[in-house]
Amino acid sequence: MQVKITDNALARDLFPMDYHCLGDNENRPVRWMALESLLNNDFSSASDVWAFGVTLWELMTLGQTPYVDIDPFEMAAYLKDGYRIAQPINCPDELFAVMACCWALDPEERPKFQQLVQCLTEFHAALGAYV
Repeated sequence: MQVKITDNALARDLFPMDYHCLGDNENRPVRWMALESLLNNDFSSASDVWAFGVTLWELMTLGQTPYVDIDPFEMAAYLKDGYRIAQPINCPDELFAVMACCWALDPEERPKFQQLVQCLTEFHAALGAYV
């Protein structure tokens, strides 16, 4: 499997079904967006961390669509009520804990990318002990 992270314009062209217009004539990848981005168009490194957590979830599910059963128009309410995507089958608890930290409601409570690198490096090293 080869993973490529792209900008919105290219991803929108490649995966148009992942983008939804929520009434403002702007197609956005709502399933990957943090609550503050959905509600206030507030984008930051903290909202990027949220999207990164969803991308990790996609990797662990071998490319399943996140929040597949949730109507895009209901995403903000769903997230506001505290719901998140479930732990993938065969995803180690330690890795899911990293993902879950990325989805903290308060952007200030989400890890910084530098912290994520450290956590994932440590997780990778721990896996090496079993191989």
